[in-house]
Amino acid sequence: MGHQASTAGQAAARVHGDSGARPAGAAVRIPPFAARQEGSPAAQWPLHTFLELGALAGAVPCARLHARHVLWEWGLAGLADSTELLVSEMITNGVQASRAMTQAAVRLWLVSDRARVVILAWDASPQPPVPADPRADSENGRGLLLVDAISERWGWYLPDQQPGTDIPAQRGKVVWAIVQ
Repeated sequence: MGHQASTAGQAAARVHGDSGARPAGAAVRIPPFAARQEGSPAAQWPLHTFLELGALAGAVPCARLHARHVLWEWGLAGLADSTELLVSEMITNGVQASRAMTQAAVRLWLVSDRARVVILAWDASPQPPVPADPRADSENGRGLLLVDAISERWGWYLPDQQPGTDIPAQRGKVVWAIVQ
């Protein structure tokens, strides 16, 4: 399924210097945001998964299904509905942003400390996510409003702005949200 529950030592080894990129064949890595939360990253986020998808419409249902199954396996099925909805919105936005940049991929990470889940979605655009102000009859434009309403917190960063990385700067951005 592309996920991995690692031991504390393995997680710590993968955190340092990760810019959010995953070269082909590389181990699953915890992105910098998740790694730098309060306390030890290895103890705080022992569960993690990574999924890279084509920037296609089919990426959204694949990402949702991946999230549902991983959370069930982690014993966090109670967070699955909220996580799935956030994954859906974040990957939808990521697909649109990557396609606009003529990039072929989006990336999804889920990390957990067994009580919370952090969702991280990478896309190729360096432009910040901007919540829309949709009209009442609009069918689109509510994605970030839902992310804001459902998550405990959310934000974004440019991977090359993460201090302490030893990997060359990456283009694009990572949008993250926490589910509790």
